[in-house]
Amino acid sequence: MFEVSVEETFAAGHALRGYGGKCENVHGHNYRVQLTIEGPALDNIGLLVDFVEVKRLIHSVVDRLDHRFINDLPPFDILNPSAENLAKYFYDEISSGLTSPVRLGRVKIWETDITSATYRP
Repeated sequence: MFEVSVEETFAAGHALRGYGGKCENVHGHNYRVQLTIEGPALDNIGLLVDFVEVKRLIHSVVDRLDHRFINDLPPFDILNPSAENLAKYFYDEISSGLTSPVRLGRVKIWETDITSATYRP
């Protein structure tokens, strides 16, 4: 199994509904998101997937969230915008852009340099 990863950053605000602590108030993060693509074989030029294509996919989601208040955006107008839910959102949005046998293995989202959440199916 081969894996390739691409990371991107974005800044956004959110508020965790029902949290009961200071993170229930509006606050922001400089998020970092990492996609890990996996597959069993390389193509005829030795690539699992083109990094340019993975960057295009990650930007298709990042560009919707960057410098926005995430709670205002579907599905986070209903779903709490936790790091865990953001990781699953990235997974759901990006995995449909990949063709078998290549697949999105996991998505990792950092809210800070030392706190992160990972989603993998």
